[in-house]
Amino acid sequence: MRRWTANISARARCLGSRCLTNSTQVTRRRHSSALAQPAAKLRPESTLSNSNNANKPTAPPTTTATSLPPPVDPYKYLAPELKRLRTTLLHLLGSSHPSLTQIAEYYFLQPSKQIRPLLVLLFSRATNGLGGDWDEKRWGAEQEGARGRAEELDRPLSRPDVLNDWNPNMPDHTHSFQSVYELPPPRAVSSQPIYSPRAALADPALASPEALLPSQLRLAQIVEMIHVASLLHDDVIDGATLRRGAPSAPAAFGNKLAVLAGDFLLGRASAALSRLGSEEVVELIAGVIANLVEGEILQMQSALNGGKAGPLSESFLGELGMELGREVGRETPMGREMWNVYLKKSYLKTASLIAKSARAAVVLGGAREGEIWKEVAYAYGRNIGIAFQLVDDVLDYEAAGSQLGKPGGADLQLGLATGPALFAWEEHAAMGPLISRKFEQKGDVELARDLVRRSSGVERTRALAQAHADKAREVLLLLPESDARRALDALAERVVKRTS
Repeated sequence: MRRWTANISARARCLGSRCLTNSTQVTRRRHSSALAQPAAKLRPESTLSNSNNANKPTAPPTTTATSLPPPVDPYKYLAPELKRLRTTLLHLLGSSHPSLTQIAEYYFLQPSKQIRPLLVLLFSRATNGLGGDWDEKRWGAEQEGARGRAEELDRPLSRPDVLNDWNPNMPDHTHSFQSVYELPPPRAVSSQPIYSPRAALADPALASPEALLPSQLRLAQIVEMIHVASLLHDDVIDGATLRRGAPSAPAAFGNKLAVLAGDFLLGRASAALSRLGSEEVVELIAGVIANLVEGEILQMQSALNGGKAGPLSESFLGELGMELGREVGRETPMGREMWNVYLKKSYLKTASLIAKSARAAVVLGGAREGEIWKEVAYAYGRNIGIAFQLVDDVLDYEAAGSQLGKPGGADLQLGLATGPALFAWEEHAAMGPLISRKFEQKGDVELARDLVRRSSGVERTRALAQAHADKAREVLLLLPESDARRALDALAERVVKRTS
């Protein structure tokens, strides 16, 4: 399998749609032959605290074209972990200001798809054991003092009184402001244990039983905190009144508290992120926060100037045409600038968090630079993230507000032209002026919705989402067979078929 990994490493550099399309059959053959080798057996490991699959077989059954394993429901597969994550996450949100704690917890107490933490955990399970540094990561999760155990991830790197100042919930560990601050004695520093590498196995293999590291579970919580922080800020910017079927945070608490609660969540997420012990993961997730801001600004500029943000490249137009199954020229009425802004914004606001958090999960599992596993996670996450946003935009036209948990038709009300409207523009020239004036005039929104209904815009947007989901499923063939991989495959299909 080392040779198999080396052979596909070069091809992993071009995980764009054209490269994968041309190499699908080769990839399938190599993956199948690799799984047939003894190296594909699951690697025996110590049982980590978060594994609940100790009674599962030590190796997946071989499959044939006529005897495929049943699909794995991703939510049922990780139901205990997702429930525990949601419960313990609330402990990270406590503040000395009760009102801030209340609003910070507000969206977490409502039903959620949890797709982002789900993907983090699925990719952790699907790749743990494969990375060159897995043994060190596993050791750090079990060795006291190595800062990888669950209880150690809750301990601050700085003294509590420095990190929190005065917190009435921590009276023994923080200082009040009722007197001058006295210089405390320096803390005694205990030496950290040193990892001694064991003899490396000849071939990578999945951990057995399936394992989740405490750092990966914490990453799943961090990712959800960042996502909710972005929802709080988005709802203020968009003037949203509903979120997840309940009054939005700005409607319930006001804009100022909603903004501050989002900032507070980002602060708590950043502190938790620093304790994971990986500079690469910090860089990835910090990049996500920057992407969220860039995406929001891009959306605001698009709504203000009609979407003009520079021309599309010929290569992008070619890839877009291939995904749509038809030629897309530079002078088509769909508007090259509009598509450029729309798909870039979809990545920055949605897919970036999904893709980079999946990659970060694999990094925490010990994947080294140059190994294929990180690239698979990012390629899958990027494609699934864009597919998710495309379907979201379809549902804005198709689903009722009760299904979405927020008002339908919100994008048009905000002056945004998404996939269905852009495709409808190609079939109905009357859509162009509506997009240019951001659906501001009386009757514009109703006319735009009618033009979309009389076009194939919805169907073509779903087809584009399906193309991205198919690419995501394709790159999964580079991973060894496992329940987690089958759950990722099933999740890709669920993303495009969802109705809410």
